[in-house]
Amino acid sequence: MIQPTFFDTFDGQTFDYAQDHGRLKTALGRIAVLMRDGQPRTLAEIAKAAETSEAGASARLRDLRKPKWAIRYSIESVDSERVGGGLWLYSVGYYQ
Repeated sequence: MIQPTFFDTFDGQTFDYAQDHGRLKTALGRIAVLMRDGQPRTLAEIAKAAETSEAGASARLRDLRKPKWAIRYSIESVDSERVGGGLWLYSVGYYQ
């Protein structure tokens, strides 16, 4: 059995390592790589490029704000900007 470490797992009441870890980590990695260019994107754009749902993209952006994932992916900040109505743009700043 794989033993998850603090820096290699997600959390939450409904999280099941065997069922969820691979899918969530893959989506997280795709989003981290996608956002490395610093370009602001909507959730729809992020979700499409990362092959996940908008809710999943939003959750992974929240994960990237957590210290354990920010350290792993060298993330300085996850920023959001409201551009009108309910539309938001998200960008990720990385340490050099």
